[in-house]
Amino acid sequence: MSSSTADTGTVRATEVQFDAELLRVVLSDGRQISVPLAWFPRLIEATPQQRQRWELIGLGIGIHWPDLDEDLSVAGLLPGNRSRSQ
Repeated sequence: MSSSTADTGTVRATEVQFDAELLRVVLSDGRQISVPLAWFPRLIEATPQQRQRWELIGLGIGIHWPDLDEDLSVAGLLPGNRSRSQ
């Protein structure tokens, strides 16, 4: 049986990019996720330098911004989950 949901056990982040309005995450299977920065208050309020200082968590299952205390998971980004922090 096939499923339309992504197998997040094998799909991982490999790169993170920004523009003025979007967060883009490049995935290990070649896809790119683009989401509005407005969904993530800590990222939209950060300086460009703070946004660029990210690291992969768990070989790419998530992304961490040490300067911002922000963590995003690929599993959360795939279905389009917004940040719960205010």
